[in-house]
Order: sequence, then structure tokens, then C-alpha cells
Amino acid sequence: MLLSIRLFASAREAVGTPTLRLEMPTGATVGSLVSRLRGAYPLLESLPELLVSVNYEYAFDNLELREEDEVALIPPVSGGAVFEITDQELTADSVVKLVETPECGAVTVFLGTARRMSRGREVEYLEYEAYPEMAIRKLRQIAAEIVERWGTERLAIRHRVGRVDLGVVSVAIAVATEHRAEGFAACQYAIDRLKEIVPIWKKEVWVGGGEWIGWDCVVPPEALVGAPVSDPAVSAVSNERRT
Repeated sequence: MLLSIRLFASAREAVGTPTLRLEMPTGATVGSLVSRLRGAYPLLESLPELLVSVNYEYAFDNLELREEDEVALIPPVSGGAVFEITDQELTADSVVKLVETPECGAVTVFLGTARRMSRGREVEYLEYEAYPEMAIRKLRQIAAEIVERWGTERLAIRHRVGRVDLGVVSVAIAVATEHRAEGFAACQYAIDRLKEIVPIWKKEVWVGGGEWIGWDCVVPPEALVGAPVSDPAVSAVSNERRT
């Protein structure tokens, strides 16, 4: 199959062109594509944290590629923070990969999963809905607050939308810090603030009914519509294929 690949910033300079057309075997994965590119373009070895997006979402090594996919090579963004609203599966590795660096001695991860019992009812599954453009803006605000408090910009938050079955991850957060204590504190702060100010709604569905829960916390208006936060060079990715 013939893949079209877009390249940006230092990745573009390493390859010498903003676009590539590359023949790959059927069944090729993101990992095999990256290996092929690193072999063909040695300057890419200077970008160990190179990321790949497929159809405008960050992708990981085991994703199988198709000829019609929109593929891009993305060098690490300044600050290292990545936010995503997605309908795809979330894992710890999917956020750890985005923040780990030899400069930090700890990577702290939080995974929120769908639980069976809630508010005295047995839940069958959850549904999440988000206002993605506003959600990304508020996640940027959380990142800026974490930088101010703990001095780290290595933060990744990915949140599911659509149906989430019991035991499945609905939110994944990773933060890299020099020491573990600030990592634990920053990670807890991130999930607490997410529940306070990020417009993501949860519906608990049980046999015979369901209920939209909304934000978990009562938030004063000034927390939602405060002064704009300067963009700390955050990569904002939203998935428009919401269910």
C-alpha cells in the first residue's frame, strides 16, 4: 500500500520535505513505519520522542495502517504536554509514552475506570460526552496551574467519550516529575481539577434507565470563565467522531 505522510518542524527538516509517499506492505503498523523511516533518514534518530498521528489522533506502535489513513510525524511539542478527547481505548502506556524523559525520575499515572456500583445502583455501562474545544482549553488551564505549582510541563491527559464498559479506562493521566512526591500531588491535582472545570459529562446506564451525572463538583462561575490562560505550547487533539 502507498502511504501519504506529512512531516512538521524538526521532523520535516530531518527528512528534507514536508510530505512523503512511501510504499509499505499490507498490515504494516505504526511501529514498522517509524522503523522504516528511521532507517531511511538517519537524522530522525536525533528525535527519540517522535510521535505519530493517524487520522488526527496520536497513534501507538501496534496500530495497523491503511492506505487511506492521514499519517503525520510530529516532533515533541515545547513543554511536552498532550491532551486528547477520544473514543479510542486508553491504556497506561498510551500516556506514559507521551511524558517520559531521562530528565525526570518519576512518572505517576492515574487510570479512572468504570465501576459496577454507583449511587446504590448496579451500572451496566457508562456514556461520556464532551464539549471538546472547551475541554481542551480547560485542560490547558490545568497544565498551566501544574507548571506554576510543581514546575513540570510533562503532562498527558486522555479522556474517553462514547460508551465505556465496566472495568474499562475512561480517563488516563500521566505526569513526569523529578521526584515522586510532586508527581503524586500533581497527578491528583490534575484529576480533581478535571472533574471541577472540564466540560465532560457522564451518563450511568442501568437496566431500565440511566442518568446524566454531569460534573462531579460544584464550581463557582469564575472558575469556568476566568481570564484566558496563555497557551503553554500544548498539543490539542480532539476527536470529532463522537458517539
